[in-house]
Amino acid sequence: MTNERNCTLIEPLTPKIHAILRDSNYKLDLFAFNSIENLESKITTKQGKKGVEYQTICQIRNKEIKLTPEEIVRQLYLDKLMGEYGYPAQNIQVEVGVQKGRENTAKTEKKRIDILVTTDDGEPYIVVEVKKPKEKDGSSQLESYIRWENAPLGVLCNGESIEDFYYNKENKNQKTTKLEKLSGIPHYTQSLSDFLERSYTLKDLFINDELQTKTLKKIILDFEDVVLANSGVDSFEEIFKLIFTKLYDEHKSAKDFDRIALKCEEVEDKINLNNHKEFIDFIKNIDDKKFRRLDFRTHGTDSEFKKRLTALFNEAKEEWGGIFDESAVFELTPEELKISVSYLQDIKLFNSNFEVVDDAFEYLVTKSQKGDKGQYFTPRYVIDMCVKMLNPQAHETMIDTASGSCGFPMHCILYVWNKLNPNRKNLITAQEKTAEEIAYIKNVFAIDFDKKSVRIGRLLNKIAGDGETNVLQLNSLHYKQWKNDAKVAGWENYYKQGFLNFEKLCRDKTQYDENYAKDYSHFDFDIVMANPPFAGDISNENLWKSYELGKSKISRDILFIERNLNMLKAGGRMAIVLPQGRFNNSSDKYIREFISEHARILAVVGLHGNVFKPHTGTKTSVLFVQKWDDKLCPKIDDYPIFFATMKKPSKDNSGDKIYLKNEDGSYMLDTHGHLIVEHDLYNHDGLTQDGIAEAFIEFAKAENLSFWEEK
Repeated sequence: MTNERNCTLIEPLTPKIHAILRDSNYKLDLFAFNSIENLESKITTKQGKKGVEYQTICQIRNKEIKLTPEEIVRQLYLDKLMGEYGYPAQNIQVEVGVQKGRENTAKTEKKRIDILVTTDDGEPYIVVEVKKPKEKDGSSQLESYIRWENAPLGVLCNGESIEDFYYNKENKNQKTTKLEKLSGIPHYTQSLSDFLERSYTLKDLFINDELQTKTLKKIILDFEDVVLANSGVDSFEEIFKLIFTKLYDEHKSAKDFDRIALKCEEVEDKINLNNHKEFIDFIKNIDDKKFRRLDFRTHGTDSEFKKRLTALFNEAKEEWGGIFDESAVFELTPEELKISVSYLQDIKLFNSNFEVVDDAFEYLVTKSQKGDKGQYFTPRYVIDMCVKMLNPQAHETMIDTASGSCGFPMHCILYVWNKLNPNRKNLITAQEKTAEEIAYIKNVFAIDFDKKSVRIGRLLNKIAGDGETNVLQLNSLHYKQWKNDAKVAGWENYYKQGFLNFEKLCRDKTQYDENYAKDYSHFDFDIVMANPPFAGDISNENLWKSYELGKSKISRDILFIERNLNMLKAGGRMAIVLPQGRFNNSSDKYIREFISEHARILAVVGLHGNVFKPHTGTKTSVLFVQKWDDKLCPKIDDYPIFFATMKKPSKDNSGDKIYLKNEDGSYMLDTHGHLIVEHDLYNHDGLTQDGIAEAFIEFAKAENLSFWEEK
């Protein structure tokens, strides 16, 4: 079944409901507007001691009830149960008392189930709990009710979101038994077994994608608390395996993406498919009988399921080699694995920006692994601004010297692909690549010292490209040790071909043998983008003495400035995220003079202090430069510089992203059906106002900067 998102409510048409909900956090996104209108028409009012009171006749109890925000959600869900799912009123009860513990003891607990749906024989079937919008323990309450009633199905609903669960009674004696997530609930005419074993295709995944209302990070946090917290496994590895396998399952349905794209081409003159709601409404009418059945689903017994998922994981390892060892297996029990998959099965990971995947990995690559050196994943909206401003071309080479999950390289690839094929349907990266697109992937490189981050970057690059990747595990600053790094056991198995590609761009063209180390100090890249680590001083004398800016106990980011400039060819350009102090501190004047000697400062964009929260509140700016060159960037003493400051924070003080909403209070979705972060860095999909990137492009054209010259 499909959980349609509709307008929350329209005040002029539903004034009574609007008045009841006004001071609450409840929303009605789950419900069809005609259902909301129908309830509005049945509301009566009377004057109470505290003002106007609102009532209606309950559809099940057949008596007048007072309407609270929670009761409105319950009445609308009752209407959904009977209208959309077909359950007869005689099979539905509300305010059903349940009791746990012995009578007349202090341990007795008396609770009431909001809605209980029974079978025709009167057996408990579906438990519905209407939870408060910001309540965190609703699932544990629902789980208790389900166990007490011994019902197989449960629903959590707050009007804005819905979660459906399955309780496997066959496993009820297992201590670790938890609820599996479901994609909706069965229709009254559908048996539970048929519903659980039904074929689920890419079409269903588009329609039911939970990323329309949640972030992948939030979903992972949910099942990590439920399953992984006490499982004794490495959470990063198990979740990485699951996401890896989920991506591969969608990848195997590439032909179905193409089928959807072809159908879209047939109606593109009639329907605005960039509007996600119109796109989903169109998708619903596509015949998917010939579509592949997705394997990353929980159907089948626990043993059948684990066997199927293991086979899928092994296929993925073979096609996308170099991410997991051949011996890697799922360490979770069949039940733990099944519950984990149930939380991930209704999200669509393949899309054109990978932001949702990066959100999760930013959480998984913990502060102790990256943050201790002051390095944090760069938000995709900051990356997109940098890419738009530097305008990479298909013939140019690019590298990120502190790549993390490869945000800068990936978005350079996507940006260039869009220039090469601007009319391609924006559905999935699995569509067949042109020779030009594949050639550009081989021009893009990434380096990071953290193995987990490198594995993530390699995965995303392999998915986007043709199986090859130039993502390397190296310490960018310690380039004199690269030959020794390459001798570490197993390093060549993963990185040899990428490193050979990398060496071709080294300025030192001298042939070498085992007794000679090539000078890796200078390269000839067209573009360098990086967000280097800030925290921690480098005290290794052999390292800092390799740099002009080097001195005892110098900060890493200072050496990265010089390192990145040395990676650029003459006329090449760079974007680098730096602490704000590098631009203001009098003690850092020598750094600014060093930059000015080697490059033209193009722009400085101040980022909001919340951008890198919750990891750090350090104020940062992005520096854009172009290396002096007689042809592309002739050296001059006096020139204008573009300055801009990000005004919208993009995250709250806790580090949670702030998402754009429509006038009716529902979340605004981009062309992929994903939430849009509120920022002023650039125009997102034509849905937001022009921002800093567009202003810089106008400046660059007026200044006749070589990379924005009109051809």
